Formats: sequence, C-alpha cells, structure tokens
Amino acid sequence: MTDSYADTRSRLETYFDQTAAKTWERLTSDAPVSRIRATVRAGRDKMRERLLAALPDDLTGARVLDAGCGAGPMSCALADRGAQVLGVDISPSLLEVAKARTPQHLAPLVSYQSGDMVDLSRGRFDFVVAMDSLIHYRPADAAKALTQLSSVTDDKIVFTIAPKTPLLTIMHVSGKLFPRSDRSPAIVPTSVAALQSELGKDLRNLGRVNTAFYKSQAMELPA
Repeated sequence: MTDSYADTRSRLETYFDQTAAKTWERLTSDAPVSRIRATVRAGRDKMRERLLAALPDDLTGARVLDAGCGAGPMSCALADRGAQVLGVDISPSLLEVAKARTPQHLAPLVSYQSGDMVDLSRGRFDFVVAMDSLIHYRPADAAKALTQLSSVTDDKIVFTIAPKTPLLTIMHVSGKLFPRSDRSPAIVPTSVAALQSELGKDLRNLGRVNTAFYKSQAMELPA
C-alpha cells in the first residue's frame, strides 16, 4: 500500500486505540450520549441494516470478513445469520470490547484479530463488509484497499464512503463532528465517480443514510 495509506492507518490506530477508545466504546453501546453522538449512533445503526440487507439472510457456511469491526456489532449480526466471521480492527482496545460483547451463543462463529484490514494472509472470504472503514482514506488509497480485498473475495464487498456533498465537506473540514479532544482524523468526502475511476470498475449504489451528524453512502463491489 502507499505511504499515504500507511500514514492514515497509523493516525487511525492512535485515535481509536488511545485518544478516543472510551468515546467509541460508549458510542457503540446503549449508554446515554450527547445529542450529536446520538444522531451518529442512529445513523450507524441504519447503515448497518442497509449493508446487511445487501447480503443473504442465511449466511450459514459462508466466511465473512468484517473489515474494521470496531466493537463488533456487525460481526455479531453476521454471525447471527450463520456466517463464520473474522472481525479485524487496528484497535486492540476496541477488539477487547467486541469480545466481551459477543453473545456466548455466537462466540463459536466469531473470531477477532488486530491488524490491517487488507492483510491478505487471512485466506479467502465469500463476503467482505467494510462499514465506515475507508472513509478516512483518499479515493486512490480506498480503491487500492478495495482491489486487494477483492482479490480474496469470492462474491462481493459491501462498504461505505463519505458522500461528497457541500454540507458534508464543510462539516468535516471544520471538524465539528466531535469535541476537539476526541476528533478523529479527517473524513474524506468521496464521489462515486472518482472511486469508480480509480477502481476501473462499476459500483452498485446501495443508498445513503443521512442523520444530522452522520452521512454515509453504501456501495457494493462485485468480486
């Protein structure tokens, strides 16, 4: 991968594993949060359902990579459909939360591993899910990551991008999503056309989720 990809990944690792680990642990729980974070939580819940809707209801026997699994809600939802899930994240702290939150009856179907989501040594997958895992990367870097993931995917990848809209660009450039102490590295609004151009492949638009402080677009890349 490129130096810019590695630099961004390093900043994300510091942010999610150290700077704002507790913030994201709380955000992905049922604990009370601020109004702003409540809209982010609601948006993420809607997006998770949108991505799941693009996958078979019955995933029994399928091997699925949850790329950038965070605290594990998507991994558990995939396992609940019968998938054998590998949840990968760059934050060991969030993976400990994911392990603790995985219901006992799903634990045999889910394993968690820290590291780069595009590490190709993990074998092949039927499906890959990458919810909000690529939104901090430039289109060229996101495309390279998707290309690498596609090389070990037999069916399709469902993922999200930050849509390139004037409002979202202003919001993220001004850094208003979280208080200064726990703001994440910049989110990069990306147009579908730019990403398709970098990939050299057509993408399927799965729709957009818009809440006050969460705006994300679901996409599908056939393997």
